[in-house]
Amino acid sequence: MKNPTRSSDSSSQRHIATLKVVSRLLGHELKSQASGKAITMSRDEVTEIQTTIDLYIEQATKGQKSSGSSAPAAEAQQTRMVGANN
Repeated sequence: MKNPTRSSDSSSQRHIATLKVVSRLLGHELKSQASGKAITMSRDEVTEIQTTIDLYIEQATKGQKSSGSSAPAAEAQQTRMVGANN
């Protein structure tokens, strides 16, 4: 039988790793554009941040569902977020 604490720790580590990616990307942009108050980011960089946050939300939502949520089936369905190409 699996140790529930170890599984929970592993899941938490994955969630934290996702946030670390976002934090490091933003930190890199702040350091590379140190002059001035405004920074500029490319569409690709913003898309990467959005994708990382969406993955985090998806993983966290799955974790809540598996911990015994009793929401009705219609509410339990998730809408997957995708980036818009303008």
